[in-house]
Amino acid sequence: MSLTIAITNNLPHINRLLNQSNVISHSHLKQIHAQILRTIHANHPQSLFLHTKLLHHYSFTNLNYTTHLFHHFNNPNSFMWNILIRTYAKTTNHKNHAIFLYKEMMMEQENEVFPDKHTYPFVLKACAYLFALFEGKQVHAHVLKLGFELDTYICNSLIHFYASCGCLEIAQKVFEKMRERRNEVSWNVMIDSYAKVGEYNTVLKMFCEMMKVYEPDCYTMQSVISACAGLGALSLGMWVHAYVLKKCDKNVACNVLVNSCLVDMYCKCGSLEIAKQVFEGMSYKDVSSWNSIILGFAMHGKAEEALDYFIGMAKVEKCVPNSITFVGVLSACNHSGMVNEGVMYFEMMTKEYNIEPSLVHYGCLVDLYARAGNIQEALNVVSEMPMKPDAVIWRSLLDSCCKQNASVELSEEMANHVFESEGSVCGGAYVLMSKVYASASRWNDVGLVRKLMNDKGVSKEPGCSLIEINGVAHEFFAGDTTHPQSKDIYKFMNDIEEKLESIGYLPDYSGAPLIDEINEGKQNTMRLHSERLAIAYGILNSKPGMPIRLFKNLRVCNDCHKVTKLISRIYNVEIIVRDRVRFHHFKDGSCSCMDYW
Repeated sequence: MSLTIAITNNLPHINRLLNQSNVISHSHLKQIHAQILRTIHANHPQSLFLHTKLLHHYSFTNLNYTTHLFHHFNNPNSFMWNILIRTYAKTTNHKNHAIFLYKEMMMEQENEVFPDKHTYPFVLKACAYLFALFEGKQVHAHVLKLGFELDTYICNSLIHFYASCGCLEIAQKVFEKMRERRNEVSWNVMIDSYAKVGEYNTVLKMFCEMMKVYEPDCYTMQSVISACAGLGALSLGMWVHAYVLKKCDKNVACNVLVNSCLVDMYCKCGSLEIAKQVFEGMSYKDVSSWNSIILGFAMHGKAEEALDYFIGMAKVEKCVPNSITFVGVLSACNHSGMVNEGVMYFEMMTKEYNIEPSLVHYGCLVDLYARAGNIQEALNVVSEMPMKPDAVIWRSLLDSCCKQNASVELSEEMANHVFESEGSVCGGAYVLMSKVYASASRWNDVGLVRKLMNDKGVSKEPGCSLIEINGVAHEFFAGDTTHPQSKDIYKFMNDIEEKLESIGYLPDYSGAPLIDEINEGKQNTMRLHSERLAIAYGILNSKPGMPIRLFKNLRVCNDCHKVTKLISRIYNVEIIVRDRVRFHHFKDGSCSCMDYW
């Protein structure tokens, strides 16, 4: 029997059909709609009620038809407005219409149509997605004017909106005013917002405060684990992992996103073995899980393992890779100099999986060619890109020109592109050009670069290294003397220098911040780099057999890379260094990067 025949003129039957909890298909809705139009007069007391229910069901099946039905009514009520605003707010490409509809709704107040507490979360969601700060502030003013500032759900939406627009201070003020009206979502939104902007210490502080009043859920733990990853705090990350297993609900401990975050955290904290254990122990793995392990192994220079995981993902488990997957695959090839393989995977991404390459993918391909010395091929990729290259790509080319001893003219061209790129930070480019001129013995130009840096107020970012010993993080800057154990550290560094000289070590001054300093000044500068201080402290305070893990904000220079390899052999210690680009595992006088970095 067809659905049309089943529908009678009896209102209870129509009501029963529209009260179904499951989504009714579009064709069935049209049949119900036609029956209502034929059997129920527009002035019937139940007509508006039934059409409102119909509109609600249409909003899940067809956006255009929902809009058409909404405009069929001369005076739609607030509930109808909310349905349409919510529908547009949940779309991907039409969220701006949610804001336009809200403006129209506000103009309908003469017809006694007013926004209610259900209106604002949808409108603020659209404003947050579009970073519409001006419009969102106006909506906030309406919230205050209409007396909804005490509604928890609206306040949560305001926090999310301001945090999404980069106004964390205002978001924090809204959060503080909520006080006893806060719920788990309020805490999660604030914690997640601080995690996204890199305020990791604040994340952990808020997490401790939240635990006093609420049990953390999956969303909380994802943010907290991400904070541990950002800090490189392995001990803290292991404590959080133990907390998830012992204290949290089973649904949290088994959650695929939480476990994916744990894999990512262990990789970023330098513990690949535990990351692998967590990954292998997952009963279900989604594309995010595979991406975490592939990106993690790529970051550590373990290209073969990363590519093996990709094959397991795509060919064995039949999990379809996405654009992030190929960032990991291309990075793995890049860090190991696998040019042919990288080009093959780039073509696989576009042809087999129909993924449109983004600027990040092109950047990986450019860097892959440039690092291998194929600068012309890298330039060909740049010229054929469908989008404008950013400062990162030009700086990668400049760095390769410097390392490959390319012509000064080509290096100058790359540097000019860096300086012209919107939003570029040029300090590193100036330093690289200083090296290029110094290599060509153009000392006058080296002096001009230094003068230009001084005139423009550009300075080289100071090196900073972080090392964690017994759960306590210690921070060192280049030439740091503020640490309580500075005296012992510098005394031990002198012992290291003596042992290095005894085995024939000669400094590589290419990493000195100012090329034209006198040699003695360069040597003092090099030996005071922050990672050397952190390594010395680590050897003095770590238990025998324990690897030393440290994190540096800049790339490791040639001389420190060479020295760290020698220290790992002399003192028989494994040293794991995460710099701005990748991980280096030093052991027995060699590095996992095989000096390809």
